[in-house]
Amino acid sequence: MSSSPSSRRRSPLSVAMRACRTIILIGILASSRLLGTQDVHDRIQITSSTAEAISLFGKPLFPPPLSQQVRAQLEEELAVARQNYEDDSSNVENVIWLGRRSAYLWKYRDAIAIFSRGIEMHPEEARLYRHRGHRFITIREFDQAIQDLEKASRLMEGKEDAIEPDGQPNRLNIPTSTVKFNIWYHLGLAYYLNGNYESALRAYWQCLAYSWTNDDRLCATSDWLYMTLRRLGREEEASNILEPIHGSMHIIENVSYHRRLLMYKGQLPPDSLLHLRNASDTDIATQGYGVANWFLYNGNIEKAKNLMERIHAGSGWNAFGYIAAEADLKRLRSQTESEDP
Repeated sequence: MSSSPSSRRRSPLSVAMRACRTIILIGILASSRLLGTQDVHDRIQITSSTAEAISLFGKPLFPPPLSQQVRAQLEEELAVARQNYEDDSSNVENVIWLGRRSAYLWKYRDAIAIFSRGIEMHPEEARLYRHRGHRFITIREFDQAIQDLEKASRLMEGKEDAIEPDGQPNRLNIPTSTVKFNIWYHLGLAYYLNGNYESALRAYWQCLAYSWTNDDRLCATSDWLYMTLRRLGREEEASNILEPIHGSMHIIENVSYHRRLLMYKGQLPPDSLLHLRNASDTDIATQGYGVANWFLYNGNIEKAKNLMERIHAGSGWNAFGYIAAEADLKRLRSQTESEDP
């Protein structure tokens, strides 16, 4: 389970799948060199009927339908960001927000192209690598994400941390994350998804240093750090991660992570986190992965696999829990195939 996918011999199917993802990536990077102001507008319009990513199983992934109200609001916000960019495409804030607003509409290839254009103009701007790395994770290009996020971490060395504003504010409209936190958090995730748990552990320890002053950050980091340590078989260290976690923490947005940590501590039963009959695809992806891991740690591999299959059958393929379940399923299936006579 803990070996990197790259260390195993690739089947013809996996080679073909990687080739498909590479073709998409080449198109993204090529477009970033040619992208002008009008081209940004045109690409946002013409990519709605194309796959935004290729799953780890080679399946094209398309944006799910959005409600009319949600789509109207996101389109309006994107139009403002686009106008700001057209007014001053050299302003790094305008580049970042155009990319972020594009991604909120599931236009991940556009977002990556926009961030790539920004990197050409601002090669020392860590936030551009941080945001592009995030979206490389979304489209399952984990190696590219790692390169970007490692670069971002180096660029931020010796610099002060700063609160990162939310593009989709929480219920209190209070940003809970910082630039350095997000760099290390997403870097740990990229390594985790790649099956490189030792490197994920290194990144999450770094992330923890930027998490102590905020309960939301502490819960998010602790959850992935706990799961990483359990994957490495370091159960006692994982248990130590849970010591600062308690039921009366001040949580604004990471309720799912908080409840999962309380489950790991034995203070909540798994069934209380996830009611499969009434759960939405989003609920399944966000809470389901933690519960599936709990089953996995406790030896119930079949139940864990069934829940991961349920997550993978949903539409929320951009969620980190969904991507992690997809990566785990691929490893589990490969392991099963290698064990069959």
